[in-house]
Amino acid sequence: MKKDILYIVVPCFNEQEVLPITTPQLLEVLSLLCRENLIDEHSRILYVDDGSTDDTWELINRHCREHDQVCGVKLAGNVGHQNALVAGMTVARERADIIVTIDADLQDDVSVIGQMVERYRQGCDIVYGVRRERKSDTWFKRNTALAFYRLMQRLGVKSVYNHADYRLMSRRAVNQLLQYRERNLFLRGIVPLVGYRSEKVYYDRGERLAGESKYPLGKMMSFAVDGITSFSIKPVRMVLTLGVVFTLIALVMLAYVLVAYFGGRTVSGWSSLILSLWFIGGCVLIGLGIVGEYIGKIYIEVKDRPRYNIEQEVIH
Repeated sequence: MKKDILYIVVPCFNEQEVLPITTPQLLEVLSLLCRENLIDEHSRILYVDDGSTDDTWELINRHCREHDQVCGVKLAGNVGHQNALVAGMTVARERADIIVTIDADLQDDVSVIGQMVERYRQGCDIVYGVRRERKSDTWFKRNTALAFYRLMQRLGVKSVYNHADYRLMSRRAVNQLLQYRERNLFLRGIVPLVGYRSEKVYYDRGERLAGESKYPLGKMMSFAVDGITSFSIKPVRMVLTLGVVFTLIALVMLAYVLVAYFGGRTVSGWSSLILSLWFIGGCVLIGLGIVGEYIGKIYIEVKDRPRYNIEQEVIH
């Protein structure tokens, strides 16, 4: 049976502390899969430097010189995790039969890559790495993640619960994925739209090996907003529904005021009037903000600028 070439795409942003640990582990995975005749000896690790400001690219270059199985791509500036993944997959698909994407911190268990390859050999084009549980997360992160996935499902977005960006994709699945041209990328929602046969493998997520998380609260919130607004117009419809509800409430209040007026029971209520104005004003601003979020995304999409620019490649 023909052995497939595997590329492990690893986006990196300021990962100088973790790369000396990551490279040996991924090289061991490639070596093991080669010995088991699951992949071709020309399989590679492909690091994508997403505009790091530390010594990440120098380390990638050094690892490329020391190991033929390590390659690198340097992007011209920081374009974000999702765009870095797309850049890596675009480069890898020219040489690879199958592509695995994983974060540089290796919190995702690399030992299940073998299971992913087995599922691919059984006919799956997409294999999702899914966390069994979220014990390593804080209470806040665990519960906000749960709320986010439930909200996405309610909004009609196809997504895999407890799956980040740790997945295997065949070349034809990657080719299909790259036909989705939107700039507001949320790969966890786009990949299921490809529609090819898929399966899941489960693993326990570990602690970060070194360095700091590149997804603080602010970035996580921005990522969640991108995910929601890129795949659903239901928030805009909710604004319309609220407008109708407030209009009905206003008509009911008008009827009440008229009855009170003609019944001689009017009471001056400055406080209630001001509170009502603040409440309605806040709802209007929220509605404008939601609509503005969509208009902003339209603005970004119609400019059709490149997602990234490659400054340098080191490919063996």
